[in-house]
Amino acid sequence: MGGRHSLELALPGASIGAVAGAMAGGLTLFAGQPIGMAAMSALSLALPLALFGGLYGVLLGHGVFRPGTFAPIGLYWVAAFPVSRLAQESLIGVGLADGVLPFLAYQAMVSLGFAIGFVWLHERLMPHWLMRCAGANPLAKELLGVYVRHAGMLRARRGRRR
Repeated sequence: MGGRHSLELALPGASIGAVAGAMAGGLTLFAGQPIGMAAMSALSLALPLALFGGLYGVLLGHGVFRPGTFAPIGLYWVAAFPVSRLAQESLIGVGLADGVLPFLAYQAMVSLGFAIGFVWLHERLMPHWLMRCAGANPLAKELLGVYVRHAGMLRARRGRRR
C-alpha cells in the first residue's frame, strides 16, 4: 500500500516534468524541424523530466525536501536537469558538438531557471492534490499538514511586518 501512496505524491511533479518536456517538442516544431524530430525531442525529454519530477514529489513526501526551501531543490535539479537533457541529446544528437562536459556545464546553469519554474508550479499544484488524496493516503495527509504549518508560519511572519 505504501508504494501506491508514494506514487500519488509523485503525480504532480511527474505531470509538470512531462508537460515541460513535451514543450520541447513544440519548440522544436516552431524552429522548423520535421514532426518526427519534434515528437522524438518531446518524448526523449518528457520521460526523464517526468521521472525526476515524480521522484521529487516522493522525496518531498518522505521529508527529504521541505516546502518553501529552494537551495536543496536547486541542487537536485542541477543534477537531474542535465541528466535529462543528456538523455534527450543521446537520442536526438545535435547539441553535443562541443563535447559532453561543456554541454553538461551549460545545462547545469540553465537548470536553476528550470528549478525555479518547477518549484513555483509544484508548490501551487501540490497542496490542491494533497487535499484530494489526504483522506485515503497517510503520506498525503502528513505532507498536507507540513504545507498548512508552512502557510501559517508565512502568514504569522507577514502579520508581524505590518
